[in-house]
Amino acid sequence: MSIRIILASTSEIRCTLLRNAGVRFDTKAARIDEHAVKAALQAEDAQPRDIADTLADLKARKISDRHPGALVIGCDQVLDLGGTLLSKPDTPEQAIEQLTQMRGQTHHLISAAVVYDGGAPVWRHVGIVEMQMRAVSDAYLNDYVARNWDSIRHSVGAYKLEEEGVRLFERIKGDYFHVLGLPLLELLGFLMTRGVLDT
Repeated sequence: MSIRIILASTSEIRCTLLRNAGVRFDTKAARIDEHAVKAALQAEDAQPRDIADTLADLKARKISDRHPGALVIGCDQVLDLGGTLLSKPDTPEQAIEQLTQMRGQTHHLISAAVVYDGGAPVWRHVGIVEMQMRAVSDAYLNDYVARNWDSIRHSVGAYKLEEEGVRLFERIKGDYFHVLGLPLLELLGFLMTRGVLDT
């Protein structure tokens, strides 16, 4: 009997990554108050990697409680700019503000994934990527956001590396899949070890 896999997210890029890797899965959006959780953890001086891990854990747990017979994958990504966490922009103006803050600076993208089975965590991974942004002009940032708003509004930090956002960067240290929001190689390794995927 095959094991059902549920991705506790409707993220288009995460779904595409798993689908392209030949993983069969369902999606269920995990509704949690991310802003409240982040605020509470930040008030306790939690590290950015712990915030990403906690959010991924909460999402997986919520869906696992409803589907105890499935392996549930929860994911989250946070952007750490010198101790300040940036989130998905709500408006084009906020996107420009975030990109201006990051311009010429190094920030870290932190991608966490947690797998639950029967209401309990059985695997977790946190990947960190160092991103060095170019000192691009105000004019370019404004034009970039205007051209790409419909896409980047769904991305932490207001850029997508797999699209025009790659032009914003001069150096990246880390795993490409972590940048996209999913520690894919590590997750696939777990699923293979678990016998869920063929090796």
